Amino acid sequence: MRPPMLALKSDKPSEETPKATPHLLPCRVHHDGPVEPAKSFWNPKTADDGTKTSYFRGRKLQGKAVKLPEGYRGAVAATVERVEDLVIDIEVDMPEGSLQVQAEFDEMIVWGQETAVDASDPYLRGAEEWLALAEKIHAYPEQEAKGK
Repeated sequence: MRPPMLALKSDKPSEETPKATPHLLPCRVHHDGPVEPAKSFWNPKTADDGTKTSYFRGRKLQGKAVKLPEGYRGAVAATVERVEDLVIDIEVDMPEGSLQVQAEFDEMIVWGQETAVDASDPYLRGAEEWLALAEKIHAYPEQEAKGK
């Protein structure tokens, strides 16, 4: 069996891993580090109907919370240079690597400009299609599952 091309690694037990809520914004931000104080730049408000509203660089954004299906785990990860815990017995032409789990999430917020996203949003549709594909490739036919 081939070793994984990419592995998720966590130094903490799952219950000690920090929780996060990722935000998928309809823009490109050319910065990937911390911003202090974040509340002065990003302070979403939640309406009674669950819709979230915020302003980013003067533009109104509306967000929709998207929960992960039961049995799935979301992870915020960062690149790790070397994996000490992964033993590879087979030489693979892919470079070794892993991602270090920084936080976990069970929902993400998908933002749209001026209006909340709907089923036609390409990011939301892509996530739903990926989940449907994952269900298919990790499922067994019903006859095989019964021990045929």
